[in-house]
Parts: sequence; C-alpha cells; structure tokens
Amino acid sequence: MKFVVTSKGDETSNTLAQKMRTYLVDFNLEYDETHPDIVISVGGDGTLLYAFHRYQHRLDKTAFVGVHTGHLGFYADWRPKEIEKLVIAIAKTPFQIVEYPLVEVIIRYLGGGKESRYLALNECTIKSVEGSLVVDVEIKGQLFETFRGDGLCISTPSGSTAYNKALGGAILHPSLQAIQVAEMASINNRVFRTIGSPLVLPAHHTGMFKPVNDVDFQITIDHLTLLHKEVKSIQCRVAQEKIRFARFRTFPFWQRVRDSFVTE
Repeated sequence: MKFVVTSKGDETSNTLAQKMRTYLVDFNLEYDETHPDIVISVGGDGTLLYAFHRYQHRLDKTAFVGVHTGHLGFYADWRPKEIEKLVIAIAKTPFQIVEYPLVEVIIRYLGGGKESRYLALNECTIKSVEGSLVVDVEIKGQLFETFRGDGLCISTPSGSTAYNKALGGAILHPSLQAIQVAEMASINNRVFRTIGSPLVLPAHHTGMFKPVNDVDFQITIDHLTLLHKEVKSIQCRVAQEKIRFARFRTFPFWQRVRDSFVTE
C-alpha cells in the first residue's frame, strides 16, 4: 500500500509526521506523494482540508485519516499518543471506508467564458466585493427569493459544524446527501424579505445564485478565497464525488459533536 503524510508545519506535527513515515516504511509500506492509497494528515481539520484539495483529483482512489495535534477535530480524530496504534492498524488491518458528501460549485461568466468548477469539503461562501450581496436564489430551476445581505454560506453536512453553525444553521449528519444554505445578516423590512432560515437541499435539488446588480464576487472554497469577475451565475449542488475516510475504529458523529460543543 502506498501512503503519504502531510503536516501542519509546526514542530510537534512535523515530528509526529516523520515518526509515522518511518514506522510505516519499516512495515514495508511505500511512501508515494503522487499516487497514495491513504493520506495521513497530522495537525487539525485545516490540515486535512489542505490535503483534500491537494488530492481531490484522485478521491475515488485515496482515503484520508487525520491525527490532531491541537483540539479534537471532526476530521482529525486520532491523538498523538495513539500513533503507534494507528500505524499498526494501517499496516496490518483492512480499513473500513466511510464516505462523506461534498458540495460542487460551478461558476459561469458573462460572455460565455469557460466555467469554473470546484469541490468543497466544508463550505462555499458568496459575498459581494462591495456593499451588500443581492442575488436571485433559484431552487430546482424556480425563483425562490431575492436575497439581500452580507452573503450566503453553502455547506456540506460535515461542514455544517463549521461556519454554518456560527450562522445559526443546523448540524446535519454526514450520511445525509444534502447541502445547506445559510444566510449572513439578511436584510428584512417592509420592502425586502428573505426566508430568514437555513435551507437544506437534497441531492436532486440544485441551488442557483444569479447576481441582480454587482457581478464581481468574493467566493471562498473551504480555506481558499477567490475573486470572480463578470459572474453570470453560481450553481451549488451535492457533488457526484465523495471524500473517503479510512476508519479503523468507530467514532460516532454525534459523539464528535458532543465532545466539541457540549462537554468540557
């Protein structure tokens, strides 16, 4: 089996990453940064996000596992003191694959230029470069509302515990094939009105966001911030691709939610 280890870059993470690499090579696994069967992320959820985007071109061939060197994460669920146990599990134990849905983002431009396509593990956010965001929101090809406010956050179920939660969105179990649209400070008065609640769209529903005035947008794809000019539409839906996690033990999602937000 081929593997690669990515690190957050701090001294603790680098030391652990090097130790895991040495151990796994000693078990006759092959270190391969180009075609890994398993990607081991050492750091935190952000480190795993970077690893996901680095290897998103081979999601059907690569599984991910995370070791956290800070706070317990939703993606990085192994502790530093457990790395020997994890190494043995990787080297000796067939792992279970758990798949999480992703959000596909397609940006189309005025004048018919080549569209841009992205995959997000956590979320995509849409904001206007200047002033309030004003977009027509279409669901499954039908106009739903005209949104006015600071922006919109379109999240995956696993990303629902991140920015989406801070915006008052619901926490969705990652077994659900859905995306969630949450508002950022919408404008609601006697003239302008939005739904004012997060929307959960199933896999067979597509969300389309079309600019009403400004056509330059600041769009984030997980940690990546992009400026897109002359935007005609932004399409979001559940992607056909999924991220694959290597599971060597059970770690229920609701336990992770409880450990992160409820228990002290």
